[in-house]
Amino acid sequence: MGLTLTLALLAGSNILLTLLIQWYVITKLGVGIETDALFAGMALPQIILSIVSGSLTHVLVPLLATEDEGDFGRNAWGFFLGITGLFTVFALLLYLTAGLWVPLLVPGFSTEGRALTVTLTRIQLVSMVFTASVSVLWSIYHARQRFVWAELSPVISNLVALLLLIKLLPVYGVAAAAWVIVLRTALQVGWLVPGLGRWQRPEWKSPAMREAWRRIRPLLLGMSYYRTDPLVDRFLTSMSPAGGLSLLYIGQQIYGVANVVIEKAIAAPMVPLLAKLASAGDWTNFRRNYRKRLLAMLGLTLTGYAVLLWRGEWILNLVIGRGGVTVGNVHMLWWILVALVGFFVCGASGQITATTFYAMGDTRTPTRLSIWTYSIYIPVKVIVFLHYGLIGLALTTSIYIAVNLSLQIFMLEKFSIPLKARMK
Repeated sequence: MGLTLTLALLAGSNILLTLLIQWYVITKLGVGIETDALFAGMALPQIILSIVSGSLTHVLVPLLATEDEGDFGRNAWGFFLGITGLFTVFALLLYLTAGLWVPLLVPGFSTEGRALTVTLTRIQLVSMVFTASVSVLWSIYHARQRFVWAELSPVISNLVALLLLIKLLPVYGVAAAAWVIVLRTALQVGWLVPGLGRWQRPEWKSPAMREAWRRIRPLLLGMSYYRTDPLVDRFLTSMSPAGGLSLLYIGQQIYGVANVVIEKAIAAPMVPLLAKLASAGDWTNFRRNYRKRLLAMLGLTLTGYAVLLWRGEWILNLVIGRGGVTVGNVHMLWWILVALVGFFVCGASGQITATTFYAMGDTRTPTRLSIWTYSIYIPVKVIVFLHYGLIGLALTTSIYIAVNLSLQIFMLEKFSIPLKARMK
């Protein structure tokens, strides 16, 4: 309980600082083309990172958690150097070609808006390299159950970033916000690198490396498909009135950062535990722990959503209803949050079910489920947006995530866990 509360406090502080950074940008610049360009410029780097970092953490944490110290050090250095090098090359290629592919993502923007989006995207590609490195380092800390420093380091980085943003944004405008994001992720790498320990030459063909590739391959292939959802959102909302893209992004971020707080406190600490229970074949306790975390996640998120319905618009007006943010902006943002109920409740709970599959070494089942549901969801989403706008888009997203969660729970309860127990 003490660890859970500490992690929740640190994650909450980190999220608060992240929200303060976004709050400062929005209230100073207003909701318009500059913020639209900033958030659109984050789209592809964030998608790539969500694909790779999500795959890495779900695979590396349970894999490294069961290794001895000697193998752990060699493989930790190997994963860190390999991923950092790969993303450096990838970011350079995207940087050089940004003028070609970025305008295709935001067809509804003006010429000026597309040019600004290209500039801000190139800046944030630098951050992508550091964030990829942080994903490996985060996995290393969690595999050894050293959760506190892994969560404290981004708090310190965000605090430094916020102070710099307050000083630089009035002088350099929206570009300062993009560069502050780069600095924030670079600082996190600096804080976490000591977790690698003394230098050890990587063994690139070790059993752990081969097993990591075996597990990560279906995740990479599947996520490369169904994690493109933010690109679809940016594409569609670029055709809405100025500020619409920003409002949807802010709504997703509010829920996203709330989910991170709960995930750090509930989902992340269970990964090494479930991995060890699975390795020992203790499926009774495995099922008990997974169910307990799932119920806790559902309870917390439903309580939070009830607060949103009761006093959400008042809180939003109090927090961001100033500067360049109008009363109409706040009202639309509240409705978007109401419609994104599945994004919040089912998205957070889905972290528990997906993590449970990964702890069992099963990366294929949740990936296949997501591919099937996503294939149906995307054409429906486009049609609904064209008829009902932002609110319709948000509702469709909620339904998609709720269906996906239901299918994962069904597969865990009826097939995956019972099958493992019979094979014991």
